Amino acid sequence: MTGALGRPRSEIVRRAILDTTVRLTMRDGYQALTIKGVAQEAGVGRQTIYRWWPAKGALVLEAIGELAERAARPAPTGDAVRDLRALLRASFRLVPAAGSAISGMMAEAQHDPEFAQVLQQGLLAPRRALVREILARGQRDGQLGHETDLDLAVDLVWGTMWYRTLSGHAPVDEHLAEELADVVVKLLADPGVRAEPGSAAGP
Repeated sequence: MTGALGRPRSEIVRRAILDTTVRLTMRDGYQALTIKGVAQEAGVGRQTIYRWWPAKGALVLEAIGELAERAARPAPTGDAVRDLRALLRASFRLVPAAGSAISGMMAEAQHDPEFAQVLQQGLLAPRRALVREILARGQRDGQLGHETDLDLAVDLVWGTMWYRTLSGHAPVDEHLAEELADVVVKLLADPGVRAEPGSAAGP
């Protein structure tokens, strides 16, 4: 059976479940989210959800992961510094709305090693890889120096974001994205390397 635009019904149902999960998590918070609530809002049975996702954490992880993939992966421009700024701005723009889901999944991962591995592979590692890829390209193109370990620079970016998200002591926003981009560029600076005029200032 197919639905709108010729898509299989299973894909339409899956999309409805994921979209509902994002909406309810952002509205009510991760702790308040239940499979029953998602099923009711999406108009499906709970067994339909459990057929694809074994638990709430797995469902929220896929929903937030897809959201991040769609909204927080700007097309590369060829300028590593500009691309870093664009990626961090797009990623951090999602945090105020998705912060509860992120914090909830991190908390769950602390006492569920299996879910911790899924979270690492499904969300954390891909986001780390995006930043590392941009910085490595900047080094290859001569925009950035080679004196600092790239993993340290990546940890600086996402570690700051996670800490602020979990502690709530300061905002995760586009201003932080700009500040972190500046810090990373300086960290990777090489006395013999100079970014193109205007790159460090961003678009």
